[in-house]
Amino acid sequence: MQHGGSSDSAEIFQILADEYTRKILLAADRDGPKTAKTLSEECDASLTTVYRRVSTLQEHDLLEERRTIDSDGSHRSEFQTALEELHVDITDGQLSLTVETRDELADNFTSLWSGLRGED
Repeated sequence: MQHGGSSDSAEIFQILADEYTRKILLAADRDGPKTAKTLSEECDASLTTVYRRVSTLQEHDLLEERRTIDSDGSHRSEFQTALEELHVDITDGQLSLTVETRDELADNFTSLWSGLRGED
């Protein structure tokens, strides 16, 4: 996913400027997927704050939701960071933002492997 000098880049910068958003993004990257309640506890934020930030992160493909079913049949959502790399370039007075997610990296690896095997 690449964001040029557009409002998308500005939105991503604005999202990442928020302290709670950064805490949630980092907490969701440690030790596997986490529930909103766990993120709330680890980030010292209310559940409402966590759900709002999670929603924003999901809208920009920076956080993934996984639904699981417990042994008692109840459903729960767990969240994991999708963001792998973030690159900011300044060229000719323009800001360029490149965001790589885990899915993109897996696709890149698959393409590389296929290319090595001659499966173009």
